[in-house]
Amino acid sequence: MNMLRPISRKYDRAEHEYPRELDLLAAMIDGLSESGAGEGAGAAGVRREDDDGTAGATRNGANLASVMSIAEMCWGDVGLLLSMPRQGLGNSAIASVADDEQLERFAGVWAAMAITEPGVGSDSANIRTTATLDGDAYVLNGEKVYVTSGERADHVVVWATLDRDLGRAAIKSFVVPKGTPGMRVDRLERKLGIRASDTATIILEDCRVPRENLLGSPDVDTSGGGFAGAMATFDNTRPLVAAMAVGCARASLDLTRELLADAGVVVDHDRPAILQSAAAARLLQMESDWEGARLLMMQAAWMADNRRPNSLEASKAKAKAGRVGSDVTLGCVELAGSIGYSETELLEKWARDSKILDIFEGTQQIQQLIVARRILGLSSAELK
Repeated sequence: MNMLRPISRKYDRAEHEYPRELDLLAAMIDGLSESGAGEGAGAAGVRREDDDGTAGATRNGANLASVMSIAEMCWGDVGLLLSMPRQGLGNSAIASVADDEQLERFAGVWAAMAITEPGVGSDSANIRTTATLDGDAYVLNGEKVYVTSGERADHVVVWATLDRDLGRAAIKSFVVPKGTPGMRVDRLERKLGIRASDTATIILEDCRVPRENLLGSPDVDTSGGGFAGAMATFDNTRPLVAAMAVGCARASLDLTRELLADAGVVVDHDRPAILQSAAAARLLQMESDWEGARLLMMQAAWMADNRRPNSLEASKAKAKAGRVGSDVTLGCVELAGSIGYSETELLEKWARDSKILDIFEGTQQIQQLIVARRILGLSSAELK
């Protein structure tokens, strides 16, 4: 979006400074969502148990609209998109897992999502942060790292275990309001990219959270269903991250195409790449990879809108788009030469920003593992 591009470099240099210009854009998104005129303008969730009477009909709904709008905003700037008020990854978790009462109670909050811990990254089933029931509250203890919007958000969705001995079945998510005694931001990370977005370490020390802030059911389902419900959050957020990569990569392709044209390099989509210059052939190859990522992203979101299980497709989209984002942005830097490597243009920034999109919300390797398990019909214990 042109609203983000003009301030992109400013907040890349001013890391940890809050982009005040986003308040107006966030208010516009809130207005669209409340009016019903912009379905998908805000953070959406995967709630396949809902039945609105359109069974059997094809729906293009909130999830598809969300990924398309996010791709457009990340054409402007990924870090600024991640800084958007009330559009945190925790909002998608609430939309996906919360019951009706919780959805109403947490409407309008800005929620970060805290999963990763020191020594616990991709394997979220090994979370060590504990939640102990004490009367009418859960007491949380632990440390969370790399929490996007961890300082700016007014709520944090914290993943914690009710009983370490029960493994993944006991992992639940809790909505913790900022300012709750016992929760504090310990530090902010300095990063390679997405510098406009704050990334925090959060410490939880005897942090008391009302028991009604546990998202979903408090029951421990040792069959694995409970953890599967928590993990369903990723069926929504992974296509969103794929959309970020798609938008950032398209920005790089669009600018590189212009730079090549200025240098006299003609890219002809009606002729085989082998009959064109090396630069044109490289751009055509990157465009085709980008198109594959875009289609996988849209398929995963469309399946969520149509109440179809999309775990496989969400991981495919995240894996493809994450890799394509890095390959395309770096490829565009190479094609643009010194212009691509300098701060004359934003190509070098987009290359830095895109790398995180292949890492968070499940790394490239984890996505490939999930895809393999789904295709082969194997459990996590059978294929590690």
